[in-house]
Amino acid sequence: MNVLAAVFIMCCATFFTLGCMAESLEQRSKVSDLPVWASGYVEPFHADLTQWVENSSRSLDSFFGSTDALTVENDSYLRLSYEVEWFEGRTKDHNLGVRFRLDLPTTEERFRFVIESEPEEYRGDLAGQETSLNKDPDRSLRGILIGINRLSDRDKRKQWNAEFSAGIKLRLVFPDPYVRSVIQRQWALGTSPWQLHSDNRISWFNRDGYSARTRWDVGRPLGEQYYFRLLNNVQWRETEDTLEYSQALELNHRLSPRSIFRYSAVVLGESASNPAIEDIYFELRYRRNIHQGFTFIDIAPSLHFPREDDRKPHWALNISIEMYFRRYIDRASF
Repeated sequence: MNVLAAVFIMCCATFFTLGCMAESLEQRSKVSDLPVWASGYVEPFHADLTQWVENSSRSLDSFFGSTDALTVENDSYLRLSYEVEWFEGRTKDHNLGVRFRLDLPTTEERFRFVIESEPEEYRGDLAGQETSLNKDPDRSLRGILIGINRLSDRDKRKQWNAEFSAGIKLRLVFPDPYVRSVIQRQWALGTSPWQLHSDNRISWFNRDGYSARTRWDVGRPLGEQYYFRLLNNVQWRETEDTLEYSQALELNHRLSPRSIFRYSAVVLGESASNPAIEDIYFELRYRRNIHQGFTFIDIAPSLHFPREDDRKPHWALNISIEMYFRRYIDRASF
């Protein structure tokens, strides 16, 4: 184990050095790492599809709502992604993902009509969520969600912010009604730089039953380039009928406006009656905006100590590339 740990540290150090060397390209290219010929193909494609996403959502919104749909802020987007996951001793996994949301903000005051792909409740277990490079919901298209969200005008920095939604999930045969409540709160801990965030979700789907999740995130900046976080997650799903929990320590290092390193130590467990630590792992993640703020690449090597294999160390590697189609994007933040 000591040898593997040393090799892991050496690989991470090499990876960190290569990432820092890549930052020297900032002086040569401020917005893209792609060659000119590749940009010539990517940018027209991105512009056309982004325009189509926005026009489609605004046209649908004006049909259900009002002519204000042509000018009001719209939260619609489309994301295409491709992810490769490799875990030592297991089969390599490839995932081609599509995630979208059509936001219709003018349907009625304080309400929004939303059409989107798989919801948060279908992200799977906490182990899959934590090891995925992207914290967004499942990128498959197993169903389409159509619902109405009741928005809250409360500032979560001053009081609890509660939003409610209901609708149906379209399946191949039968629609699946659902009800959901999301409650959030954010505190500044006195005059210190520490911030505490709470995100809580309770939902019911006719087919899968009830689920509940709570997430507590405390963190603070460490200078201009670093941000420290301690994250705690607890989740219960009626389909699995077991309590899952995770705790993560993260240190985010902003190398430049286009690149971030994230150093993580994560503990994953389950069961309330007979609690057990299922996995402990260390991960180094590098995320870079490789073109114009809408194309990103993630590379994340990690070292796992799973309980099912008597804590023997296993290597893992996740690589992901994503392209976002949305007018305003900020995806390289802490």
